[in-house]
Amino acid sequence: MKRIIFLMLIVIMLTGCNAAPTFIQPEGKVTLDKSEYIMNIGEFKWKEHDFETSKIRTSDNYELAGEFSTLEGDKGEELSFEIDQYPTSIIVNKWNTDLTSDSIEVKDNKFTLPLEGGYYIYEVIVEWPQGKAIYIFDVDVK
Repeated sequence: MKRIIFLMLIVIMLTGCNAAPTFIQPEGKVTLDKSEYIMNIGEFKWKEHDFETSKIRTSDNYELAGEFSTLEGDKGEELSFEIDQYPTSIIVNKWNTDLTSDSIEVKDNKFTLPLEGGYYIYEVIVEWPQGKAIYIFDVDVK
């Protein structure tokens, strides 16, 4: 009986050691007026050791923003965001309704909404040593 239990434990241990690695895609969250929202991901690439994954963009920023519940903010209100896995680089672009974009100054993962009302799409480009992601969200500034 002891032999059977011993053999079962060995099989269980060997099976556990051969399990496929689990990967959790870094999540991007935006906070406005103390409410937190998960940003849509437009593009994603990650390579670590012998693991590689990617998501190629199939929609433009405007389509991706349409899938996000538009935030409503006030002119000059501060917005903050959080990205998992401690990125090494973050760039934020603000897309206007006339299809032009402006780079946004970010400090401590925070920035200020425009002083001019309107609809804006934000593109957050994030890089880590292992990869890159582009997150999208939109804001209607009142």
